[in-house]
Amino acid sequence: MGNRVRWYVIGASVVVLAILFTVLRGGFTFGIEFRGGSEFRVSAPASLSEQTAIDTVTSVAGVSSNPRVSIVGGDSVRVQTEQLTDQQTTELRGDLAEAYAVDVEQVTASFIGATWGQDITRQALIGLFVFLVLVSLVMALYFRTWKMSLAALTALAHDLILTAGVYGVLGYEITPAAVIGLLTILGYSLYDTVVVFDKVRENTSQDGEESRRTFAESVNLAVNQTLVRSINTSVVAVLPVGSILFIGSVLLGAGTLRDIALALFIGMLAGTYSSIFIAAPLYVHLRENEPENKKQGRRVREARPASGAVR
Repeated sequence: MGNRVRWYVIGASVVVLAILFTVLRGGFTFGIEFRGGSEFRVSAPASLSEQTAIDTVTSVAGVSSNPRVSIVGGDSVRVQTEQLTDQQTTELRGDLAEAYAVDVEQVTASFIGATWGQDITRQALIGLFVFLVLVSLVMALYFRTWKMSLAALTALAHDLILTAGVYGVLGYEITPAAVIGLLTILGYSLYDTVVVFDKVRENTSQDGEESRRTFAESVNLAVNQTLVRSINTSVVAVLPVGSILFIGSVLLGAGTLRDIALALFIGMLAGTYSSIFIAAPLYVHLRENEPENKKQGRRVREARPASGAVR
């Protein structure tokens, strides 16, 4: 707790950098599921050249089609474009088959409307809002103070912004799998914070007239008592997620596995940091100036050498 300003600066700096670099790159890149458009997939092509697909799409639909090409699974080429007409879709299927030396049946075409993506986005935001409201109420009732809810939600905001910022900085597409990963880390981040706060409540509830600890010291003790547990839990959780991330992105080339695993990987690491270095210190800031805690702090400091106090 004595170095909490330092932890605030580190957390805030990382968040600001994530936002800044995302803005400089032009914002987030949303997948076709959210922006709508046409998608083509060429199975088992003679080559995996991405430029071949770009040239083919440009010749049919023009530069304005904004083609995005990626290799999927190591043996397929995925091409995403803006919405094409039925005539353009049929023509592009044939040209892609010819360019990659495959049968037309090996080129599949699908269309996703932008309205569908907007509906999914709206429902996800509604679900997020309802979740945060209910969690805030439950934590406030369980811990009998709204200040723990505020500290926990602040740490949660840090985790979400940082995780989303990684997608913005690296230029990865925001896909439904990435959104699932982001929503999943909500529970993990809050779980780790609740573990710390539960120990904080236990320690602070035992502080009476005879206590030799200030409020900040009681919180500091709770963090130290749960530190090893938080680290061990994170390591156990991050190792399999890291394996999925490596296998999905490097070995299999599966974008869905990469998207969800990346969000989980970054979110779990950020959640461990924020529960210890942001949520707990912020809770101290919110409560240390309460009359009862200030009185306890003065009593403890007067009964010990000045060098023994923890700010």
